[in-house]
Amino acid sequence: MSKLRPEVTRESLHERQRGTLPELLGIRITDLAEGTLTGELTVRRELLAPNGFLHAATVIGLADTCCGYACIAHLPENARSFTTIELKSNFLGTSREGTIRAVATAVHLGRSTHVWDATVFDPNGRTMALFRCTQMILT
Repeated sequence: MSKLRPEVTRESLHERQRGTLPELLGIRITDLAEGTLTGELTVRRELLAPNGFLHAATVIGLADTCCGYACIAHLPENARSFTTIELKSNFLGTSREGTIRAVATAVHLGRSTHVWDATVFDPNGRTMALFRCTQMILT
């Protein structure tokens, strides 16, 4: 099982996202610990769909980023990176304003694959999406 890499911190992940989609979405990492990572973003007009509700891609972007950053933080010693090989999401609600939060949790931390789950919460703490992804570890 992969352990949390001490050189990966919330600050290093924040630096890593400069000029990329997570920065554009406004994702902030709020917690990183063994087997888990939490991130959030503030809902703003640019992240809504034309129907006025939060765009599904925004929710997936938050969940996938949290799982991806968690994977980076738990890469096996011999790994150089990872790539997503599968993802799935179920939407249970939405939001039009406030801050949404995703909590990524390790399901499987192997040498060649990782599986991560993320639960996305609306500003009132209700579950608004369930997300799962499988990562191929690149050596």
